[in-house]
Amino acid sequence: MHLSRKENKFSNEDGFSLTEILVVIVIIGILVLLAMPKFTGVIGQAKKTEAKLMLKQLHTLQQTYYYANDQFSDDLAAIGFDQETLVSDGGKARYLIEVVQADHQQYTGRATAVVDFDQDGNYNVWEVDQSGSIKQVKED
Repeated sequence: MHLSRKENKFSNEDGFSLTEILVVIVIIGILVLLAMPKFTGVIGQAKKTEAKLMLKQLHTLQQTYYYANDQFSDDLAAIGFDQETLVSDGGKARYLIEVVQADHQQYTGRATAVVDFDQDGNYNVWEVDQSGSIKQVKED
């Protein structure tokens, strides 16, 4: 049994041709490529904020430890800082936090990126001191 043109239910429906679909996909791709540079700056700022927040927490813990012990500590566990698992070890933290130097009067804490955010071979480094001043030492 052969269906006539009027009996075929798909013959009168409109649709998109393969060429039209490919043109739309190419246009979407171009728009994404144009928008990406604008978003990479925002992503970089968010990652830098992680370092600043962790160093601010380190500073608060160091101040508390200082008030109780009349000195700063070079031991993160002693002040109560818990380093979250790094992304390089399957965790979420992008910065390794460490106390570089500590004594009775001052300390230096450091946040070193474990990820090269822009793939240029440089790793972002931030530091905090006893005054609470957070500064970028090495830009990524």
